[in-house]
Amino acid sequence: MEPMNREPEEYGHEQAGDASGGPARPQRPRDPLTPDFGQQAPALARTVQLVSGDFLLTVNPVDGSEIEPCPPGERPDRPAKRAAGDRAELRRAALPPVPPGPALPGLPLLERQEERERLVRLLARGRSVRLTGPAGSGRTALLNAVAEDCADLAPDGVVRLSGYRRTPGELLQDLFTAVYDAPLHRPDTALLLELVNDIGAVVVLDDLEFGGAGLDEVLDATPECAFLISTTPDVAAPSPDSHLEEVFLGGLGRGGSLELLERVVGRVLDDEEANWAGDLWFESEGLPLRFVQAGALLRQRDQLRADPHAFEENGFFADTPVDAPFDADEAADVPLPSLADGAAPAALLASRLSPSARAALEFAVALGGELPHQTHLPALVGDTHADAALAELVGCALVTAVGAHYRLAAGVRTQLESAGYADDSTERARAAAQHYAWWAGHPSVAPERVAAEADAVLAALAALVTVESGAAVLLARTAAPAFAGGLAWGAWERALRSGQEAARNAGEVAEEAYFHHELGVLALCGGRLDRARAELEASIGLRGALADKRGMISGRRALALVADRSGGALPGGRTAAGEEVPGARHEESASPPGGVPAALAPPKPASEQPATLVSSRVTPVVVPAKAPTRRSILNGTRRNLVAAGAGALLVAVLGTVVTLGATSGGDGPGERVTTEQSATEDPGDDGLTADKPRQDSTSRPGGTGEDGVPGTADDPAPSTSGEPSDAPSTSGGPSDGPSDEPSDKPTSRPPTSRPPTSKPPTSRPSTSRPPTSKPPTSQPPTSQPPTSDAPPSSPDNSGSMSRPASSPETRSAADPTSGSTAH
Repeated sequence: MEPMNREPEEYGHEQAGDASGGPARPQRPRDPLTPDFGQQAPALARTVQLVSGDFLLTVNPVDGSEIEPCPPGERPDRPAKRAAGDRAELRRAALPPVPPGPALPGLPLLERQEERERLVRLLARGRSVRLTGPAGSGRTALLNAVAEDCADLAPDGVVRLSGYRRTPGELLQDLFTAVYDAPLHRPDTALLLELVNDIGAVVVLDDLEFGGAGLDEVLDATPECAFLISTTPDVAAPSPDSHLEEVFLGGLGRGGSLELLERVVGRVLDDEEANWAGDLWFESEGLPLRFVQAGALLRQRDQLRADPHAFEENGFFADTPVDAPFDADEAADVPLPSLADGAAPAALLASRLSPSARAALEFAVALGGELPHQTHLPALVGDTHADAALAELVGCALVTAVGAHYRLAAGVRTQLESAGYADDSTERARAAAQHYAWWAGHPSVAPERVAAEADAVLAALAALVTVESGAAVLLARTAAPAFAGGLAWGAWERALRSGQEAARNAGEVAEEAYFHHELGVLALCGGRLDRARAELEASIGLRGALADKRGMISGRRALALVADRSGGALPGGRTAAGEEVPGARHEESASPPGGVPAALAPPKPASEQPATLVSSRVTPVVVPAKAPTRRSILNGTRRNLVAAGAGALLVAVLGTVVTLGATSGGDGPGERVTTEQSATEDPGDDGLTADKPRQDSTSRPGGTGEDGVPGTADDPAPSTSGEPSDAPSTSGGPSDGPSDEPSDKPTSRPPTSRPPTSKPPTSRPSTSRPPTSKPPTSQPPTSQPPTSDAPPSSPDNSGSMSRPASSPETRSAADPTSGSTAH
């Protein structure tokens, strides 16, 4: 077809139908020629799939992470160690960023040569050392120098780690990542301990924040490593069994402090400045950080002396280096800072910085001392050249390097807060949270970059949990999946907990369910099954209230893995999928609501008694032993009472049967049990079965008395003459027979097949004779068979009991005219 002769559907119109009358073709969507201006096309959610132990974890920022057993084909190989070049590149990437602009002059390591040589000797012997010194004593500078001297001591080289806000487990993971090449693989605890056990390196650990058992855990897991640990005096001491060498680092001497001050200023101090530096040394105990900050104060003073209006024109000092000291006669008279300003110079130094630098300090104060990366400063401050503020802050020693980022130096935050830099902390924290939420969720930002900025992101999140819960939820919801994909699981857990608290404060149930689900998945990956079960059940409950079926299915799948790792069903009567298990059924009688009646209580009539007297025996089920509860004790007591009552009732019935048999007499030679009669108990029948009498048998009770119950004392006895009679028998019943009270057992009992007594059977007239004028009261023989519950026979004149015949085969053949055999 020619391009200019198109069919209607190619223009987006629906064709009514073809010539044959067939159905219309579906409408084809039309792509827009140009995207709508000002509207960003929706981007796909960034998912990361990684292996954690023997689980395959898919980090889904929309519905929650999916966890499943890792298929055999997806399992990674055993991690291999990095080459020397890869370790060097990774170490350079972990260094703090270099400030833009001209390079800052390096400061020498003064009066530390003795400590430096001692540390190198101890590490060369394989000993671990703990270097303790106050904040600002120059511990990081000494560690850098020692690391350069120990570069060739161990086969795996030198590994630089930061202990700032790290746990023992996170430090071991960081050590594994620095030595082994395992992208998107986080080994479980067993494999992690096995791998770090083979690492032989000099580990330089700065800013460690724990000691005691946590430090012992790290040292025991890495027996082939020599540690150089840097801490402050307020950190807990190691245990005596750790065998760590202690080295204390103090301040500089007076001569060293003055030399350091001259190196920072870039010129020789005059007498007045030397005296001022001496007083400062006594006040600050010779801490190098104080003299670096004091040198910055003297540089600002030199700029004021060179041009008194330099600060007033721009509101800050321009970056104009001082080449030589000024002549006292030609320079303006600018007084030295006071001793108080020298001891706490942060406010004075900050007041003479550029507006961008001061705004960066405000953000750092609002974020708990964490300074955002220099690439974020232009967006936060609103100045395209705000990244240059980092050079000003580093040159004044207001910020120091911690790991791969910068934070406020020791004591600076407190000084800035007193100077009013914390007045707009909430607004600054909100702006930082909004910026980080947009940046962390952008598809072009890799999870590793978000993980490197974790300290600042978590600080913004912590500042808004109780103040701006909505902004905190948004930030946690966006940053948590990035932390998980970047294998920064310590930051992932802290973000989830802060987000859960913020969602609860804001009343956002769906987001709270998401955080519960993620915490459950994280606990499952870490082997904390009880914690994982609690978090996942909470998530399933919240999502069930919201009718979130997809979320519930995801949570139940994770809960099934928890049940599988637990070795059985979940506690609380639930299946692995979180569904309730129906109660177990027991083949035993339940306790009556009013309690168990006594064994000798008056029995009920036969029509009201249950069909089964004794329940069938149930095979006991062996369950794990557990502490008895009140409910279990009550259940057991009820079962024992039911069993005891049933046994007592059975004994009473058997005793009645034996008594009736003993009083019936008949000890002739013909008293024996025939094979045609059975006295066994059939579980399917009502009690003990007995054969039924024939329909034409005349040896049956004559009827019922006034009470309407057959088998009682008021029933009429059969006449001895064969004629029916309406008067009851005058012969007494058996002396040991049952009482007049109705029996609590069905009236049918096992027959005792006895021969007839010595008294000849009474002659009865033929059934063909006409009946008497008076209607009989006994039941006439009819063709209808008697019911199954036959009443007990009434005593005859001879004192014996008349029973129905057991079966047609057991009738006597001596009297062919008789309808039944009288016993």
